[in-house]
Amino acid sequence: MNTPAPYGQGDASYQAAGGIDGLQRLAADFYRLMNERPDAAQLREMHGEDLAVVSAKLACFFSGWLGGPKLFSERYGPIALPAFHAQWIIDERLSQSWLDCMAAAIALQPFAPDFAEYLLTQLRVPAQRIVQASRNRHGELGG
Repeated sequence: MNTPAPYGQGDASYQAAGGIDGLQRLAADFYRLMNERPDAAQLREMHGEDLAVVSAKLACFFSGWLGGPKLFSERYGPIALPAFHAQWIIDERLSQSWLDCMAAAIALQPFAPDFAEYLLTQLRVPAQRIVQASRNRHGELGG
């Protein structure tokens, strides 16, 4: 019997997400939702007019982060999520807005329920690190 590797080991998470095609759909849905949701307007303002580039970068980041090919570093160079995002003031509210849009996008995917839950749980870690990096750069944020 072939038991799949637990999420987070090898490329199990990458495969559970549907490979790069699945990750591209997730990123496209995420940015579409962020663009449409009134509660994400401030988050949307932080992104350029054309979301295609950031969508492609997010899918590439997810690929390597979930154990697949390291597409982000191959195409765009080194990854430094907290340092890159520290150029903006990102507080808990903005971080939660990002996570809410991502949760909605994950819910649209044909992911196994346990993988969807795993993925959202894992995404809370870099989201919190980005808030901390912003605090370190900009000082304590109100709220």
